[in-house]
Formats: sequence, C-alpha cells, structure tokens
Amino acid sequence: MSFFTDIEHLLYAVSRLFLAPVMLLIALALAYALVTLGAFAVEAWQRSRNRHQAALLQQATAADGTPVASDDLELWIMRRLEWLRVVSRTAPMLGLIATMIPMGPALLALGNNDAQAVGRNMVAAFSAVILALLAASLCYFMLTVRRRWLLEDLRQLEQQRSRQGAN
Repeated sequence: MSFFTDIEHLLYAVSRLFLAPVMLLIALALAYALVTLGAFAVEAWQRSRNRHQAALLQQATAADGTPVASDDLELWIMRRLEWLRVVSRTAPMLGLIATMIPMGPALLALGNNDAQAVGRNMVAAFSAVILALLAASLCYFMLTVRRRWLLEDLRQLEQQRSRQGAN
C-alpha cells in the first residue's frame, strides 16, 4: 500500500508545481484578450466610419507588384487569427487545471475542519476559472467577428480582381 501512497504523493506534488505556471498563463491570456479587445474596438470603430485600411489589401500584392494568390491570403488570414483561436480554446482548459489543483488541498482542509484553508483554496480555484473563461469568451467573440471581416475583405479583393480581369 505504501507504494501507491508514494505515487499519490508524488502526483500531488507534481500537480502543485503546475499551479503557478497555469495561473501565469491565465493572466497572460487575459492580458492578451484585453489588449486585443482594444485593437478590435478601434478597428470596429474605423470600419463603421469606412476609415479602415484593410491589412489584407496590403498583403494582396507582393513586393515585385504581382498579385498574391487567394490561397496565400487565406493562409495569412489563418496566421492573423491564430492566437485568438489558441487562447479561445486553451484558456478554458487552463481554467479547469487551475480549478482542480487547489481542490485537493481544499478537500483536505475540509476533512480537517479548517474552513479558512477551504475558503482560500476555493477563492483561488474559482477566480482562475472565471478569468480564464472571460479571456476565452472575449477571444472567441473577436475571432468570430475578425474572421468575418477578413473574409469579407478577401471576397471584395477577389471581386475587384475578377472585374479587372474582365476588362
């Protein structure tokens, strides 16, 4: 039995090592979401006033003046949206990890009738998951809208190219 107890203690100790990096990643994801939200708000305001210079149109022509293929522009769009997609998908997982790690000590404290330790661990657990879900929600919203904007820009570019080719 002591072998399995040793394994349990080892797994618990290793999982506790990941709490600080996971919390840091959640804080970074939230900071990224908030900074990106500011840029998104500026772009939305510019688009509503027809003052937005589409970055896609700047990518549409190579340095030598030849038009860039639509497939290459689609890859550029995917790269542009990549971090929004990564954060929107990984932040909830990080939130779950940051919730589960403090639950062990909280349950142990509950067994020892230490309500203060239970509260400390539960606050850390729930704060982490709330912030992670907030970051994921913001990034998913911006990902969805930006994808539409960029695909509209791509469609507009393709229509311009087809009109120029018809002339």
